[in-house]
Amino acid sequence: MSLDWLYTAISFVLKLWHSLFERIGLSPDAGITWALSIFFLVVTVRILLFRFFVKQVKSQRAMQELQPDIAKLKAQFGADRQGMAKAQQELFKERGVNPLSGCLPILLQAPVFLALFHVLRRLRPDAQGLYTWDNALTDSAARASLFGAPISSSFNMDPAKEAAILGLDGVSYTSIRIVAFALMILMSLTTYITQKQIMRKGGPVEGQAAMIQKFMLYVIPISLFVSGFFFPIGVLLYWFMNNLWTMGQQFYILHKHPPKSRVDLAKTDRPAIDPKLLAPKPGAKPTQPKGRRPAAASPPNATPPNATSPNATPSAAPAPPPPPSPVSIQKPKAGSGATSAGARKPTPGKRPANTKPKRKKR
Repeated sequence: MSLDWLYTAISFVLKLWHSLFERIGLSPDAGITWALSIFFLVVTVRILLFRFFVKQVKSQRAMQELQPDIAKLKAQFGADRQGMAKAQQELFKERGVNPLSGCLPILLQAPVFLALFHVLRRLRPDAQGLYTWDNALTDSAARASLFGAPISSSFNMDPAKEAAILGLDGVSYTSIRIVAFALMILMSLTTYITQKQIMRKGGPVEGQAAMIQKFMLYVIPISLFVSGFFFPIGVLLYWFMNNLWTMGQQFYILHKHPPKSRVDLAKTDRPAIDPKLLAPKPGAKPTQPKGRRPAAASPPNATPPNATSPNATPSAAPAPPPPPSPVSIQKPKAGSGATSAGARKPTPGKRPANTKPKRKKR
């Protein structure tokens, strides 16, 4: 599959920005003009990929919120790594989280990076036009230099291109290697810083996500530094400027929307209910939850059962008392006259029984 359409698109964007800076008064052959064109190529690409960057941020925050659930899975499966991995994948699938989405913006920028690498590698003085560039614009890009190093040159070049580049005025292999090596260090260092910012932005992670973060933090900067020996200076400049853009963008997001800490995640995992929220508002009728019987509220200074209040009268009985124990009425003995008064005397706090004394038979 031919990628000429991609090379044509990248060269067209560079041509547009170069012509814009030429119109505002910059020299068309100056290195600063082409450096600004490369920087605004970065701006163009990042604006087009902004929606994917937003998805990256959302996915990283979702991974952060899943950490309490992942910790529970680790406690559940213990040393069973296979079961843990399967359960973790099911959790990601259920919540719609992809741990690899953090790599998406970098993967989408890879074609642009490769296209710029292809275009600048083919540049050399007095060469014919490339893609959307005519002969004059191609020769201008091949001769443009920063600090004595052409943007199309690299630390290691093939003999034919090396002879053409070193034949330019004011260009030496020493200046090329110094500029290239400095940009290699800056590119790798800013890549490390941006990955560190991504880790801070996403919050603490564990398991598979932690392994991916360590890979991105250490392996990618080292691999970029090694590959930098073969990258043209314009490509090194592109990657360095792209990292600067990413650092500024993430610095803004970290201060605008700081990530949650482990303590906040623990609070989110076990939310506490404030008792004040359960109390009814002033003037509102309290409601009783379903399935529960209301508890009988005892009035203040209530008298315990079977206790006699000193101020209570026998006639004042707001509630029916417990049933009285059966009272045995003895017949009076002959000659005693009337029924014993003690038998008819009501107990304190009880109603008198409606009993009539029996008359003596004659």
